[in-house]
Amino acid sequence: MTMMQRYGAGPDQIDAMNTPALRDNFMVEGLFTPGKIVFAYSHFDRMILGGAVPTETALEFGDGAEIGTPLFFTAREMGVANLGAGGWIDVDGTRYSLANRDVLYIGRDAEKITLGSDNADNPARFYMNSVPAGVSIAHRLIRKSEAKVLELGEAARSNARSLAMYIHPEVAPSCLLLMGITDPAPGSIWNTMPPHLHERRMEAYCYFDLSEEDRVMHFMGRPENTRHLVVANGDAVLSPAWSLHMGAGTGPYAFVWGMTGENQAYGDVDPVAIKDLR
Repeated sequence: MTMMQRYGAGPDQIDAMNTPALRDNFMVEGLFTPGKIVFAYSHFDRMILGGAVPTETALEFGDGAEIGTPLFFTAREMGVANLGAGGWIDVDGTRYSLANRDVLYIGRDAEKITLGSDNADNPARFYMNSVPAGVSIAHRLIRKSEAKVLELGEAARSNARSLAMYIHPEVAPSCLLLMGITDPAPGSIWNTMPPHLHERRMEAYCYFDLSEEDRVMHFMGRPENTRHLVVANGDAVLSPAWSLHMGAGTGPYAFVWGMTGENQAYGDVDPVAIKDLR
């Protein structure tokens, strides 16, 4: 298991950052490495991002040494989205089978997590978001068909999209974590429109289902002082509470969004008018 660090920065620091510095502080690359578990510890609300691609051998974790607790889940919860082919996750002896776009919620106090693929030649790709949790909530598998889907945007503005809520009070409860998947409609390229801030929550995006030659242009920063990140398939972006977040793709794509903070009110946002962006 590898644990990277992302210390982040404040809005007054991004002017001094060149492209590599922005990427080092606000992006996580290399999460999906065959045969490995890779984590990145963000100092934005202590969210941990993870990726695991089990091949011939199953992968395990559960020790908390890297985060200063007896177990990884001593004081944490997690959502795991399968972005690849069929696979399974064993939580303390209970096995859950995950098809593509199924999500497993793992509650506080789990001890040993084992991840495997049904076919090593066409493996599962597990994407993980873990945040601190103050209460124990039962583990739960949320099938793609069980997610609550919202249809948003307009084709005429190239931002029509479907937003599927998985870990959310209206679908599957958690302590602080929210998690879901957004798909732009065919012909639409923009996500998260209008852009907005949510000062009481941070967010992480993991872009996936991009072709090798396509990229997403992810915009961040203060509304009056924006920056951009060029994102490839499997890359993740950290969005602190002070930053807006929106993106446009050069081809089809999707993304997993995960949030944590003071509340789980999805509508607790401050929209930003496009005309006010700089």
